[in-house]
Amino acid sequence: MPQIGLVSAVNLRVQGNSAYLWSSRSSLGTESQDGRLQRNLLCFGSSDSMGHKFRIRTPSAMTRRLTKDFNPLKVVCIDYPRPELDNTVNYLEAALSSSSFRTSSRPTKPLEIVIAGAGLGGLSTAKYLADAGHKPILLEARDVLGGKVAAWKDDDGDWYETGLHIFFGAYPNMQNLFGELGINDRLQWKEHSMIFAMPNKPGEFSRFDFPEALPAPLNGILAILKNNEMLTWPEKIKFAIGLLPAMLGGQSYVEAQDGLSVKDWMRKQGVPDRVTDEVFIAMSKALNFINPDELSMQCILIALNRFLQEKHGSKMAFLDGNPPERLCMPIVEHIESKGGQVRLNSRIKKIELNEDGSVKCFILNNGSTIKGDAFVFATPVDIFKLLLPEDWKEIPYFQKLEKLVGVPVINVHIWFDRKLKNTSDNLLFSRSPLLSVYADMSVTCKEYYNPNQSMLELVFAPAEEWINRSDSEIIDATMKELAKLFPDEISADQSKAKILKYHVVKTPRSVYKTVPGCEPCRPLQRSPIEGFYLAGDYTKQKYLASMEGAVLSGKLCAQAIVQDYELLLGRSQKKLAEASVV
Repeated sequence: MPQIGLVSAVNLRVQGNSAYLWSSRSSLGTESQDGRLQRNLLCFGSSDSMGHKFRIRTPSAMTRRLTKDFNPLKVVCIDYPRPELDNTVNYLEAALSSSSFRTSSRPTKPLEIVIAGAGLGGLSTAKYLADAGHKPILLEARDVLGGKVAAWKDDDGDWYETGLHIFFGAYPNMQNLFGELGINDRLQWKEHSMIFAMPNKPGEFSRFDFPEALPAPLNGILAILKNNEMLTWPEKIKFAIGLLPAMLGGQSYVEAQDGLSVKDWMRKQGVPDRVTDEVFIAMSKALNFINPDELSMQCILIALNRFLQEKHGSKMAFLDGNPPERLCMPIVEHIESKGGQVRLNSRIKKIELNEDGSVKCFILNNGSTIKGDAFVFATPVDIFKLLLPEDWKEIPYFQKLEKLVGVPVINVHIWFDRKLKNTSDNLLFSRSPLLSVYADMSVTCKEYYNPNQSMLELVFAPAEEWINRSDSEIIDATMKELAKLFPDEISADQSKAKILKYHVVKTPRSVYKTVPGCEPCRPLQRSPIEGFYLAGDYTKQKYLASMEGAVLSGKLCAQAIVQDYELLLGRSQKKLAEASVV
């Protein structure tokens, strides 16, 4: 049965007389009996997609020269079709939650809700409040949307981002959000594989390929069993036995493991240390930018639970361009279309309180005040703690936040003078002591496509010891690691591939550091202060520190405000009455 792929971009400039397919798993056209390739029907994809749809047959056909009757073109990459997510339990649950805002009775008097922070948590909060008929006023301190998914354009017109962002099939609220905004086609789905570098074999990789024909968890189990390069059979068996309690105990068991680090849990379950070293160092750094001796096992188990229980849970997609424009702006446009507001360059200086300890207003750096019927802080937890009013600091709800601290992370972008060959149209786990995951964005992302030069985006983690070092030191260290991943193409002294330019983005406090004992400190979205709420991936929700967690936290925050409508409306009317008497 032929596959369907989405060609994400086409370059009509030709090198020689031939055209090449990028993807090693796909081919363009079908093969006739005489061995010649026949061109398939081209058709435009939906919405503003830049691509065309092709029918694909044999992987081997990729390297063959196209016949002269075929128009010369160069295909950047072939994306996989969007997986069938819409009928999964988690997706349907998220869809029902989203629809509740749209179908709820319209408020007699819409509330004005002031939200601090236009990251995914704040944008999600504002979006769903607008869906429920309220008037969010979203304030962003910087001149760019997105928070931890922010990005900037340099003088050459190239984008550089806060992080390397991957959209998993196991992100039901995020996937619903894309559908609600009508931008599903902005996700470029990749082959269902997890690809790990082999440190003991420089330049080589080991793959976990999830077969499309099998349901979960069989597809994941077979992917693990078929990989004999990273784990031995005895190690696989011991790891499987160690995981049994998690598989049988469900969510309650998973949450109970918050007190153990990954390394301690593995040893407790009798799993060999080599399993941790081979697989879970890379996974820990990818999930929370720290090593398994620090990361709470709850974080790993939540990811494994989603990846093993959902057929497409671990399938990955890249956004087709920069997040502020391709993801955040559609949310802003949606909010504004329903009467909400989004204001950039609106940094909050102080949370001003009433005599009863409730929020009176937000005071901005320019001295202006923003009042509302309710207030939300959707900034990272570290920023909120800096602005926490003195009168609130003894309240247990806020005291617990001291345990939650953002983890430092560095995102590195390097533009090379040539197209690197030893890469893939997917996320790659470097298994380097300094690097986490990386991707050649000139291949994986439509907007960043370049047929002649590679741009590697890499997550430098753990970054605690590097966050205060110079950009040049970080680049030098990165190049030494890249020389191991690309031994034939990159050398630390640039005698092979040369750096054209680079950008280093440092985030001293990113997502909260998911160390053991954090779970009881994560706050619910509704605070004990009437009319004041929190949103952000650090707040209580089941997806921890992730984009999915941020979106879900915003939805839960909006849900709490909608539930409190009568209370908030009564408070607002009482204030008006008191003001009129004065």
